[in-house]
Amino acid sequence: MIKINVLAIAVHPDDVELCCSGTLMMEKLHGKTTGVIDLTQGELGTRGTADLRIKESQAAGRVMDLDVRANLCMADGFFQNNEENQRILISAIRKYQPEIVLASALADRHPDHGRAGKLISDSCFLSGLRKVETKDEAGIAQAHWRPKYIFHFIQDRYYSPSFVYDISPVFARKLDSIRAYASQFHSSTYAVNEPQTYISSPEFLDSVIGRHQMFGKMIGVRYAEGFITEKMIGIRNLDAFVQLDT
Repeated sequence: MIKINVLAIAVHPDDVELCCSGTLMMEKLHGKTTGVIDLTQGELGTRGTADLRIKESQAAGRVMDLDVRANLCMADGFFQNNEENQRILISAIRKYQPEIVLASALADRHPDHGRAGKLISDSCFLSGLRKVETKDEAGIAQAHWRPKYIFHFIQDRYYSPSFVYDISPVFARKLDSIRAYASQFHSSTYAVNEPQTYISSPEFLDSVIGRHQMFGKMIGVRYAEGFITEKMIGIRNLDAFVQLDT
């Protein structure tokens, strides 16, 4: 088992790539271990298949240089924030013991996103309770573990971020990770005999680029990703502030 310093948890394969892959790649450059947990296989997606989405997610994981990527195979569209799924996710959190979790938005256009955001938040809290008992794949009892922070990434709907992360050095790779999902986004290599969707037009990727440019402008850099935190962030030294817009 490898400990993952920064773990992104999202409901669909490609959510992480769209919203926080740049942060994961920057943290990897800073020497951290990184990973992704997809809650579902995205099997209800209009285009492609679940098997293809898994292959695309593996290709995207290689672009991001992840230390681990796992899929919990919950029911796309119909999973619930209930005890069964909480225990599944708690077991994964305890397995990888992340310090920071990057999580789905708490509310968004797609109802799965908000439901997943709450499931992730609740599971991270419950994972810290020692009387919540779980076992690993070998049947061995797991130690309780609670991540220090949960940062919710911003998805389709715009929300004012609590903070933004400069991803300019890895932005080209971020786009490569998104384009790994040729079945989902505009691509000249994917068969065009399937319906066009909200995310398969060229304009959708343009909007993603524009969002990251807007977040970057907030701190005087080219591209950034935005996050929302429910927990107040405290500092012990003003040196924690880095002036980027000079």
